[in-house]
Amino acid sequence: MKRPIFAAAALAALALAPAARAETKLKLATIEPSLGQAITMATFANVVNANDDDVEIEVAGGGAATLHQLEAARGNLDMYMVTPTIYDFISKGTAMYANQPDAAEAAKNLALIMWFPYGQYHYAVRGDSDIELLDDLEGATVFLGPAGGGAYNAAAGWIEATTGLVAGEDYETITANWATGFQSFLDGKIDMYVNGCIDPCQQFIQFAETESLRFIGPESHEGQAVTDYLGDYRYLSEVPADMYGSQVNDGPVMSTDTAVGIGIRADVGEDTVYKITKAFWENVGSISSEAPWAKALSIGYAVQSLAGMPLHPGAARYYREAGVLK
Repeated sequence: MKRPIFAAAALAALALAPAARAETKLKLATIEPSLGQAITMATFANVVNANDDDVEIEVAGGGAATLHQLEAARGNLDMYMVTPTIYDFISKGTAMYANQPDAAEAAKNLALIMWFPYGQYHYAVRGDSDIELLDDLEGATVFLGPAGGGAYNAAAGWIEATTGLVAGEDYETITANWATGFQSFLDGKIDMYVNGCIDPCQQFIQFAETESLRFIGPESHEGQAVTDYLGDYRYLSEVPADMYGSQVNDGPVMSTDTAVGIGIRADVGEDTVYKITKAFWENVGSISSEAPWAKALSIGYAVQSLAGMPLHPGAARYYREAGVLK
């Protein structure tokens, strides 16, 4: 039984063994290995490698999804993490791709295998904190994500849209990577830590082992500013109560979610992509006891049309056979 090889670092909660020879080898790049989205993508590779002897997916964790996307478009990488927003940017040659003259043309070599939920943004404080709402953040010190990254901007935007509080003006944000940001929260050096993930999230499981935990939301999530913030690709989603042992919330907390996907070069063979898509969806149920968050994955969610990103013909063929695509 083959397992994924991780070129940069091992991803949490996955036991790996040496890979056997396979007819087709694909390289998949994802983000910081401890994050839920990276674990989901590594799990995809794990399930495929365990159930299709013809394909081997090698996973490298670390780096920026925006760069991975450009490398895949240029043919230097097979698979990567995509979001509707960054696909929209590369297909138009805008934002971080504005200085890449070949971006829009290269984007024609990008296709989708599946979308899955990014996970609700969790705005976490200690259970005994006097910060009970996002509206109480004035003067606090927080970690929103690596400065300038997509997660940082999404969290800062939600706080500003719902409370009017501006990052760096009304409250302090620390400059740190994901690992350092979480460690700062564990050490009590910051008041709030933010992470988007599908429950149960490893970071909050770890924190709740020793301290009480509260997830906070805004006093109100209504109004034009919120509508504008959500745009085409974000949506409201609740963080549930009673997910973690020492969680003190007595009810769900309103937050947001978005889609993230597994992208692939469009010129990878149709039969290969058909086989890996089929191998994943027909075996994903086997991991739900070891990876309970996998229950949040839905084949109907996987095939939705976002940002005009096309499904790879091989993936589309499987989805048509499965009856979720016409």
